[in-house]
Amino acid sequence: MGIGMGLNLLLLLAMVATNILSLYHLLSTTRNPSATSPTTIIDHSPVPDHLLHQLHTIRATITQLTRSNSKPSSDAAAPPPPPEDLLLYSRIAPIASACSDHPELLRRYMNYTPFRPCPPDSLSLAEPLILRGCHPLPRRRCFSPSHFARTQTEPKTDFTRLLSAGSALDLPVPQLLRLSPSPIRLALDIGGGSGALASLLRRLANATVLTTTMNLGYPYNEAVASQGLVPLHMPLQQRFPVHDGSLDLVRAGRAVNRWIPTPSLEFLLFDADRVLRPGGLLWMDHFFCRTGDLTGIYTPMIGRLSYKTIKWAVENKTDGGGVRYGEVYLTALLQKPPVLATKV
Repeated sequence: MGIGMGLNLLLLLAMVATNILSLYHLLSTTRNPSATSPTTIIDHSPVPDHLLHQLHTIRATITQLTRSNSKPSSDAAAPPPPPEDLLLYSRIAPIASACSDHPELLRRYMNYTPFRPCPPDSLSLAEPLILRGCHPLPRRRCFSPSHFARTQTEPKTDFTRLLSAGSALDLPVPQLLRLSPSPIRLALDIGGGSGALASLLRRLANATVLTTTMNLGYPYNEAVASQGLVPLHMPLQQRFPVHDGSLDLVRAGRAVNRWIPTPSLEFLLFDADRVLRPGGLLWMDHFFCRTGDLTGIYTPMIGRLSYKTIKWAVENKTDGGGVRYGEVYLTALLQKPPVLATKV
C-alpha cells in the first residue's frame, strides 16, 4: 500500500516538472507576437543541452513508472496451469460448459498420475462438480479402487412400505402392478436410494429398473450395484440418458420435493414425459411441499402434462419440519395419454 502511494506521488511530481520545463522551453524560444515595437526580436537560440537531457529523462521515468504501475502485483500468485490430462481430454471430447465455472474443483479432480490408482478422495471431488452442473465429468486414465466397503441394504422400513400399505400415501408394488394397464418391463427410479424399488420390481415382475442416485456420504450406488441392479450416478437436473418413449414407469422418489427450484422440477417432469411410452405411468411418491404451494404451484404444473389420474392422495407431513413449515405429502399415480389414431 505504501509503495503504491509513493509511486503515485513520484509520478505526479515528474508530470509537474515536465510541464514546467515545457513552459520554459516555449517562453525561451518565442516572444509575444502581438508586440508592434520594431525592436521586437524573436530569439531562436537553442534550448540548453542540459535542460533537454533532463526533459527526456523525466519523460522516460514517467513511461517506466506508468508501465510498472499497471502490471499486477508480484505478490499475487499466478493460477496453476491446467493438468495435462485435462488438456488432452479437452482436445478429443467436449467438456460441460458449467465445468469452467469451477476451475479449482475441476483442476483438483483431474490432477492425478495417469495409469496409477485414482486419488482416494475422487468421489468427494466428483459429486460437488456433478451437483454444480459439471456433468458428464471428463474421463480419466487412472484405476478406481478394486474393493469397496461392505454396504448396508435399504432399510427394512422402505421394503415394508413398498410391500404393504401403512397409509393412503403408500403404493405397494403388488398394488402398482394391478393398477398398471400393461406389464412393467422397463422403469426409471429417480432418487431411488439403494434400489429397493428396483429389487422388488425385478423379483415380482422381472422388470429392469434404472436407479438414479448420488452417494452424498453413503455408498448408495455401490449398494444398488451389489444387488445386480443398474445405478446411474447423476444429479436431478441432468437429462435422463434414456431414449424417447421407451419406459413403462418413471417414479420420482423422496429426493424430488419442494427444495428443487420450480423451473428445474418442471423440466424434470417433462423429461419424464419424454422417456415414457404412451400409456406409461408417472409415480410421484411422497412428494412434499407447503400446503398453499400444492394448490398454487404444483397441481397446475402436474396438470399441464394432461395425464389421467389413477391415484391422488394428500396427507399432512407430521414430522418436525412438516409441522413447522405447514407441509403436506402427495402421492400420485398418473398415466400418460395413449397415442391417438390419426385420420387418413
